Amino acid sequence: PQELVESGGGSVQTGGSLKLSCAASVRIRCMYWFRQPPGQQREGVAILDTGGGTTYTDSVKGRFTISRDSAKNILYLQMNSLKPEDTAMYFCAAGPTYGDRCQYVGMRYWGKGTLVTISS
Repeated sequence: PQELVESGGGSVQTGGSLKLSCAASVRIRCMYWFRQPPGQQREGVAILDTGGGTTYTDSVKGRFTISRDSAKNILYLQMNSLKPEDTAMYFCAAGPTYGDRCQYVGMRYWGKGTLVTISS
């Protein structure tokens, strides 16, 4: 079985909102959202650690929020004020800490992704 399963992707217009979900069958210190725009490399979007600390890449600060329902073990990414440049395949990932903190390296688990398309 897949340890991480994303859902919630879709097509919306500029300025719209989407909420992505990632159902996890594993519990691990660091949870992430990555994205890969068409023809580009995968990039880290947001990090959530078990202490509740969050980190965001600059391009999504103030617009995206990462959170988790610990009881259900579901990771979320609330995306508001969406822009065409947010169009990408979004991936959920999980991994241990490195140097005692969560970093965009060394993922242990990956989901298969969910597609987000923003039209202008």
